[in-house]
Amino acid sequence: MSNKKFLVYIAVTVAMAFWALSFIWYKDAYVYYRPITLVFFRLVISAAFLYVFSLAMRKLERVKKGDLKLFFLLAFFEPLLYFIGESFGMTLISSTMAAVIVSTIPLLSPVGEFFMFHRRISTTNLMGIIASMLGVCLVIFHNGFGQVDVNFTGVALMFLAVFSTVGYSLIVGKLTVKYNVYSIITYQNTIGALYFMPLFLIFDFNHFQTVGISWQAMVPVIKLGIFASTFAFMLFTYSIKHLGITRANTFSNAIPVLTAIFAYFLLDEALTPVMIAGILVVVSGLFLSQISPKTKTQIELKVLPEHPVVGIGLRLRKLFRK
Repeated sequence: MSNKKFLVYIAVTVAMAFWALSFIWYKDAYVYYRPITLVFFRLVISAAFLYVFSLAMRKLERVKKGDLKLFFLLAFFEPLLYFIGESFGMTLISSTMAAVIVSTIPLLSPVGEFFMFHRRISTTNLMGIIASMLGVCLVIFHNGFGQVDVNFTGVALMFLAVFSTVGYSLIVGKLTVKYNVYSIITYQNTIGALYFMPLFLIFDFNHFQTVGISWQAMVPVIKLGIFASTFAFMLFTYSIKHLGITRANTFSNAIPVLTAIFAYFLLDEALTPVMIAGILVVVSGLFLSQISPKTKTQIELKVLPEHPVVGIGLRLRKLFRK
């Protein structure tokens, strides 16, 4: 493995670690603030930090006029839709069910990447994604399936977060060709903060005034703003640029695994043999998902011209290659 590729894998792993830790920081922050307040302030902190950092390093690039709509669409998917889905969804369903839904991201990413960029996924990579998901199930269902509670509104909100992540990945894949990661994340979080400002003023401002600002309350918010909303997104965007959307998103299966490990060391939660087995399966699946095939075979599906929906001789090239 080349040194550059090794650095890419380190980058995406660290990004997932920050996002895994964010679940623990969320728990600390929710003691004081409501979801919209928390998201708004973590975005403000992130945007302010990024502007200072990017300008000091002379990394902030000017947005081209034709690309402004892409940045607004990027921020619409994430952070706006993603955090609305995740923040409110987590209040209605268990963390176990939420982790299961989040783990579907790697399965949906290849479909979106195929239709957007006409990129295929190998059979080996698909096997790795499936194996990784099975490992996630072992980790989160280590106490059995009977303890999972279902709230359909909560499930719908979590799937909103999932689809927004896929949409975000597709848009950011286009922007990485033109802009560096500093510029992308700076503008993304700035626009995201603007999206959340009216929501904060309408729904949470009165509650925020009663709680106020204290160092104890702001520490987890600062951690979320700097590490989860800044460095994690920068590292993940960097990994998408070099690994592609599907391979980078496969690492999202590591989030519940890393969360279980961090909870063991930081919160004294149990780490059972079944969970350890699941962790090993996830890691194995991640390795499989990153293998680059050397031979290709293509299968074409021909859609007849008289098809009532398509109406033209559309050809769909297959998603998989050996």
